[in-house]
Amino acid sequence: MAGDQPHVPVLLDRIVALLVDAPDGPIVDLTLGAGGHARAVAEARVARYGHAHVVGVDRDPDALALATANLADVEGLRLDTVQRRFDGLGEVLDELGIDRVAGVLLDLGISSMHVDRAERGFSYRQDGPLDMRMGPDAPRTAAELIAETPERELARILQRYGDERFARRIARAVKQADPAPTTTTELADVVRDAIPAAARRTGGHPATRTFQALRIAVNGELEAIEDVLPTAIDRLAPDGVMAVLAYHSLEDRLVKRAFTDAATGCICPPDLPVCACGRVPDVEHLVRRPERPGDAEVAANPRASAARLRAVRRLPESRA
Repeated sequence: MAGDQPHVPVLLDRIVALLVDAPDGPIVDLTLGAGGHARAVAEARVARYGHAHVVGVDRDPDALALATANLADVEGLRLDTVQRRFDGLGEVLDELGIDRVAGVLLDLGISSMHVDRAERGFSYRQDGPLDMRMGPDAPRTAAELIAETPERELARILQRYGDERFARRIARAVKQADPAPTTTTELADVVRDAIPAAARRTGGHPATRTFQALRIAVNGELEAIEDVLPTAIDRLAPDGVMAVLAYHSLEDRLVKRAFTDAATGCICPPDLPVCACGRVPDVEHLVRRPERPGDAEVAANPRASAARLRAVRRLPESRA
């Protein structure tokens, strides 16, 4: 594979299988990253159709540059890259003059390019600035969010986005820390000391949930997911496929809800003899119950362990 490939794409064969036979047309990778999924899908579609068109979207300019290099030698591929948060899908397609797309891939996992670079501030395992921005479009760093957020609201963020049962204790400790934490290890130390010793002896690193919650808040991740799902479904061509990889229950719940809603037809009371609502399903489930990586993949790539895959196909009859 061309170029540096630091991020291992999750459920790669399954993603390719879902997207390779989608209708001829553009495939949108809304989280392009290093281009691992995009490359495999493009190669399969070149073999299938003789050509491929991939629209790669990422908010991180470094990721776009890396993916462009990694995809440069794929013969028959047209690659359009756009620096944007993925909920800007509608604007991206309009700017490119694309009405409908054959497929959409949304991999919500955090990239190894982020976690493994201390200067990005995503990991408590390396000392770095408390940043956590996935791209320059994020309005503030994690350190700025902590400094500007009142204790009660910070506790709400930790509880909602991290399911942190010690959210109040952690928020109080973080806000009372003097000096305030500005690096990843400083924050991890404050969080560890705020959690009761008995609780620290079980589970993983005590700061895991706090770091997850702050990352989600800094990058507006859940809001972006809610916004992009209906847009992506609407822009699918007949028989077009959308596949989503989620990595925790908050993400997966949003995906499940959007896909279920789009796959729901008549909602009239069952005793009505004739449908009065006129509602028809827009999609059918290809993967109704979330699929998980197998043991072999998790052993080779432990970061894949939390992945949940769902997919839908746009119904031809749903289009006027």
